[in-house]
Amino acid sequence: MRYRRTLAVTAVLTCVFASAPSPARAATGYEMAIWMMDESRGSHWMADSTGRGHNGRIGPDVGIGMATESSHGYRFDRLEPDTPPARPGHLVSVPDHPDLDPGDRDFAVTVRLRTTHKFGNIIQKGQATVPGGSFKMQIPSGRPTCTFRGSVGTREMWSPVRINDGNWHTVRCLRIRDGVALLIDGQEVVSKPGWTGTIANTWPVSIGGKLDCDQVDVGCDYYAGDLDWIMIEAA
Repeated sequence: MRYRRTLAVTAVLTCVFASAPSPARAATGYEMAIWMMDESRGSHWMADSTGRGHNGRIGPDVGIGMATESSHGYRFDRLEPDTPPARPGHLVSVPDHPDLDPGDRDFAVTVRLRTTHKFGNIIQKGQATVPGGSFKMQIPSGRPTCTFRGSVGTREMWSPVRINDGNWHTVRCLRIRDGVALLIDGQEVVSKPGWTGTIANTWPVSIGGKLDCDQVDVGCDYYAGDLDWIMIEAA
C-alpha cells in the first residue's frame, strides 16, 4: 500500500515540476537554478537564467557553443577512466548555496543530454562520504542512475533502459518525502519508497565528473557527451 501511495504522490509532484517540457517554458516558481548552456565560445561562466545568481565556472576543456536543435550546448570529450592525471578543466563548477541542496524539501534535477558513451557522472553535489549527504546523476553502462544520500538513508535507482544511442534525452531525478523516482523523456522508469532525510552539504555543484579525485585512488568518473541544459527545482 505504501509503495502505491509513493507512486501516486510521485505522479502528482511530477506534474507540478514537469508542467513545462523545457526550462525555457518553466516559470513555475520552483526553479532554483536553470543553466541553458547557450554561452558563446570563449565564455568562462555558465549563466543561471532564474535570476538567483547561481552562475558556474566553465573549465577550459569543456566544449562551448556546440549546436543543438534550438540553441547551443556543451560538449565533454571522452577521457580514459582511472587514468592519471585528473583533469579539473573538464568540469563546470557552481558555488555552494542552500538553494542547490535538497535539504528537507521535495527536489528534482533534470538534464537534457546526448551521448554514445557508457560512463560518467553528469551532475552531483558532494561525494560518497562527505558530511551532510549528497546527490548524483550518472550513466554507467549507458543507463541513467540517481542517488540521494541523506541523514536517514540512501536511495539509488538504475534505469532499466540504456539511452547512449546518440539521441537527445531528458533525464529527471526526483526526491520527495515518500520516495524517489527516475524519469526519462517524461516517463517514470523506476521508483523506490522511503525518505532519505535531509541532504545539505558545503560542496559546489559539479557538472561533468568529480571534484575531489586523482584518477588513482579515487576515479574522477568524467562524463563524455553533450549537455543542452540542466534545471534544479525544489518546493
